Amino acid sequence: MSESAHPRDLLGRPLHDLRISVIDACNFRCPYCMPADVFGSAYRFLPPEELLSFAEIERLARLFVGLGAVKLKLTGGEPLLRPWLPELVRALSAIEGVEEVALITNGSRLGPLARALRASGLDRLTVSLDSLDPETFAALNGRAQRLETVLSGIEEARAAGFEAIKLNMVVMRGVNDRETVDMVRRFRGTGHVVRFIELMDVGNRNGWRLDQVVPSREIRDRIAAEFPLAALPARYPGEVARRYRLVDGSGEVGFISSVSEPFCGSCSRARLSADGKLYTCLFARSGFDLRALLRSGARDEEIESALRRLWSRRADRYSEERFERRQAGEEKVEMYYIGG
Repeated sequence: MSESAHPRDLLGRPLHDLRISVIDACNFRCPYCMPADVFGSAYRFLPPEELLSFAEIERLARLFVGLGAVKLKLTGGEPLLRPWLPELVRALSAIEGVEEVALITNGSRLGPLARALRASGLDRLTVSLDSLDPETFAALNGRAQRLETVLSGIEEARAAGFEAIKLNMVVMRGVNDRETVDMVRRFRGTGHVVRFIELMDVGNRNGWRLDQVVPSREIRDRIAAEFPLAALPARYPGEVARRYRLVDGSGEVGFISSVSEPFCGSCSRARLSADGKLYTCLFARSGFDLRALLRSGARDEEIESALRRLWSRRADRYSEERFERRQAGEEKVEMYYIGG
């Protein structure tokens, strides 16, 4: 299919990235995604038969790539809880037209799997890392998971051949915001890229308040006072992080500013939930059931037509409308269900 045949939504945005949640379960209970007081031991995640199979994921990915997606990112939940994940990575990497297969993980199971993931064709890795203080880290993940396990996993991934690992830090005022410069100091010179994310009102259960948000400009100023920064150009249209290099040449940092500097106008991401629903926004209220189409015997042409129609009708721009829509009390899909 020619590039000119690729659909654009009602705001002229193309489809460029597909985020694929392979499992809704997670072994962390981070407060901004899956707070422990809500998702307790009695909470039941999707049973295996309701998850998309690897064959179903591969089939849908091929159709999305045919409509313009060139980047596939595996998410969760925690994707490394899904057995045999390197097999899926290998299949997705072999799809003609895919430029990058990436994965985001909390890092708790990364160490033993890093080499297999790299050998299967995984191109890029992102690790969530909200604190370098062992006690704060354990408190934030809600399960007393050890910081050292994640740091060791990052090192194992580097040894396996992953370069420029992205390290995502969700910054929360009064919780970990004083660690931002420490995070840069710890990873400068390693080749990894630290990215600071403004706390977002994902889902309906994280008790989000605006006074918890630390605007990216405040973090940038704090870092630049110790490590002068210079802006870098975006690598592709729709890149969500604003990138900066450390002037001394020791590294790169990024800022994802959904609250203070919304980037809806260039958003080119679709999201596929673990049970096969298509969401066209991280803050969507509902999704389209692709699993039902797959399991009813629909032909590829029928599914592609549905995807094209859904993207062509897309008009999502939640972050630009955040406060009006919050006042209206709209419910949103939970982040663990579709990935960040």
